[in-house]
Amino acid sequence: MLIQEIINYFRVNSDQYFEYLIGHLTISIKALFWATILGLPLGYLSYRIKKLGEFFQIGSQLLRIIPSLAILFILIPLIGVGEFPALIALSFLAIPAVLVNTTLGFHEVPMITKEVASGMGMNKNQLFFHIEVPLAMPYVLNGLKLALVEVLASATLATYIGAGGLGTLIFTGLGLYRMDLLIIGGGTVTTLSLISIAIFDLIIRKVKKNYV
Repeated sequence: MLIQEIINYFRVNSDQYFEYLIGHLTISIKALFWATILGLPLGYLSYRIKKLGEFFQIGSQLLRIIPSLAILFILIPLIGVGEFPALIALSFLAIPAVLVNTTLGFHEVPMITKEVASGMGMNKNQLFFHIEVPLAMPYVLNGLKLALVEVLASATLATYIGAGGLGTLIFTGLGLYRMDLLIIGGGTVTTLSLISIAIFDLIIRKVKKNYV
């Protein structure tokens, strides 16, 4: 019985499961961190400089088109296998969502609001930190949410190049025709994605309530 097989797996292999889970979360959070470090400033530059913005927008769309697995395989002859190339690939996959939503967020700040703030004596730095950033923040957070969900899903493919994670359970299940492993691995990834969405949505609502 399938449910009994799932229970037996956790009874015998709980340590292994949590090892996969922690590995999956670790590489996903690292990828989101680097995507944020790169995506936020690039998104703001895209907002400030129109031609540069068009270039970054095209580049981000191209990154979205390239399949996750293709990026992983392209990196193998360049930097080998393991966590590092997987981290690079996942970071690049997450950048478009952060970049595009950051750019959108700053574009959505009402011009009249900025004009009123300037008229009240705010300088550029004050305008940026007290007006533009708070009003753009819900869009930025939405970009981070989309990026994290994409990374959590794509991180399963990192197993192909030896990075571990929950993908190990999924691909082992496919190879051995083990439905219990497929459900455990896929179900955990789905649950992580749903939890991430719920947490970010809660934060976004609070930010909107405080600033928008």
